[in-house]
Amino acid sequence: MTRPVLAFLDLDKEFRVETDASNYATGEVLSMKCSDELWRPVAFISKSLSNTKRNYEIHDKEMLVVYEGAEIELKTSKMGIIPI
Repeated sequence: MTRPVLAFLDLDKEFRVETDASNYATGEVLSMKCSDELWRPVAFISKSLSNTKRNYEIHDKEMLVVYEGAEIELKTSKMGIIPI
C-alpha cells in the first residue's frame, strides 16, 4: 500500500499556499506542515488560461493566480466551507 497523495486536513497545523503560472495554465497548492516537519499537500487547483490571458506578461499571470486563489477562498468562506 502506498501513502496518500494528499494529507488529511488538520486546522491546528500551519499552512502555506504556493502558486505558479506558465504560458498556458496556473496552479495553486495548499500545503500543511505535518508532525514530521515536512510540508504535504492538502488541496490543489489548476486552470488553463484563455487565449486572452495567454497574452498577459508573466508577472501579470503570476498575480492572476494569486487573485483567483483569494477569490476562491472568499467564495467558499461565504458558503461555510473550509477555504482551499
